[in-house]
Amino acid sequence: MAQKKSLADLAPQELQGKRVLVRADFNVPMDGGRITDDTRIRATLPTIKYLTDRGAKVLLTSHLGRPKGKTPELTLQPVAKRLGELLGSDVRMAPDAIGPEVRKMAEDLKPGDVMLLENIRFYPEEEKNDPEFAKKLAEEADLYVNDAFGTAHRAHASTAGVAHFLPAVAGFLLDKEISVMGKALSNPERPFVALIGGSKVSSKIGVLENLIGKVDTLIIGGGMVFTFLKAQGLEVGRSLVEIDKLDLARELMTKASAQGTTLLLPVDLVVAPDIKAEKASAVVDADKIPPTEMG
Repeated sequence: MAQKKSLADLAPQELQGKRVLVRADFNVPMDGGRITDDTRIRATLPTIKYLTDRGAKVLLTSHLGRPKGKTPELTLQPVAKRLGELLGSDVRMAPDAIGPEVRKMAEDLKPGDVMLLENIRFYPEEEKNDPEFAKKLAEEADLYVNDAFGTAHRAHASTAGVAHFLPAVAGFLLDKEISVMGKALSNPERPFVALIGGSKVSSKIGVLENLIGKVDTLIIGGGMVFTFLKAQGLEVGRSLVEIDKLDLARELMTKASAQGTTLLLPVDLVVAPDIKAEKASAVVDADKIPPTEMG
């Protein structure tokens, strides 16, 4: 695996007084505006502290949930509050992700200050990787640090777009994950088992193809299961299925068999009338999903 330039590769003078845009993953579980697990916030602390200790002005950006426009209940304000508690210092909360007010707040930052931009997905341009939006985001900083391993594979404005406008390096969390994954793939201890989830096969094609032949066992979970089950000719009822990826699912299963990778699918499933149902109807065998139910 190619070596990526890391934050540790930069000299202290490259950080002193510079505005550093850090793409973090603060997509934390929430319950009524209360953070129920701050693991992802804690994971980014080493990168943030490294920057502030060297006199950088830190601008953090992240998404939270899947908002449709500017959704008040998906504000990152609770994250700013919790982050401030963990850092033991004030974290300024920007009213937006871009714009004149945000630019002014960024310009007013002093060395060691931390500011959190509002939910980046309040803008549809984020997931479209709109170059003009990425440029506006980049204009607020001198350097870009990607420390969001969970979203680094997505070609969004805050993960891929800004890197076209700013010098870019990996944060400590991203660097660690790349190193661990690289070692696992190049020289794994065996038996080597990978568990892959997600709703769609289409978003995991590269990962699945790369793992087949390298891992001993590949366990498939999440919504993509139903595309594989359907590809085997099984009844999946009203479950999520990518009809245009059935042939791909069959190809992946054939490839796994040919290359000695055991591909495992669930043997039983929870079913309900729809995704919003408060209670499950039953637990059924994977080959016995009722036509009127969804897994």
